[in-house]
Amino acid sequence: MTTHENDAHKQKVVLITGASSGIGEATARLLAGKGLQVVLGARRTDRLETLVSEIRAEGGSAEYRALDVTSLEDMQAFVGFAKEKFDRIDVMVNNAGVMPLSKLDALKIDEWNRMIDVNIRGVLHGIAAGLPLMQQQGSGHFINISSIGGHTVSPTAAVYCATKFAVGAISEGLRQEVSDIRVTVISPGVTVSELADSISDSEARFVMQDFRKVAIPADAIARAIAFAIEQPNDVDVSEIIVRPTASPY
Repeated sequence: MTTHENDAHKQKVVLITGASSGIGEATARLLAGKGLQVVLGARRTDRLETLVSEIRAEGGSAEYRALDVTSLEDMQAFVGFAKEKFDRIDVMVNNAGVMPLSKLDALKIDEWNRMIDVNIRGVLHGIAAGLPLMQQQGSGHFINISSIGGHTVSPTAAVYCATKFAVGAISEGLRQEVSDIRVTVISPGVTVSELADSISDSEARFVMQDFRKVAIPADAIARAIAFAIEQPNDVDVSEIIVRPTASPY
């Protein structure tokens, strides 16, 4: 990367959804530490306020806004907030997700709908809010967080996996349709996060506790996101799978 390209990279404006914990928080810290300007969105604004304060104390550039990704209007306002602050957006990291696992015969329909709303509609809303501005700019980068569950299905995870398969399909469709915007799918294996906290089904929670014993830190996924962003503009890293070395899945 040339000096000019490196300077342009450091000036990039990166929007991150689900930024109050886990992969979103780790990504915000890493990218801000590399000199990028991060705009953080989540429902838990108390955590965002603390995170932004810590990033700024370390010399980074960070802003935040309350965000519910299930609301298109909220997502549009989030993008508008970033544009007002920085006059552009360069990267949208659609990271917000939920994972309340259970077998289908448990009929936890409210939880199915929540996964559809956050994991699928949240990504679509990010695209709908960010794409017009990126097309107007003639450049941009969507990084959509899927999962190893977007590549294989396991018991208790049918609906969750379906939402993550959808993230992959949507991302690939977008990549094929736009020639001046980069699209990357990051598929984490088991990673330290609060995702498992949303599991209300006791059987699924027990299975996940054992599965998560080899979890890798969220920073491992943040580094993959940074790698995709740091490539020259004519290079699109379409997909990265990051999983624990010890994991068979």
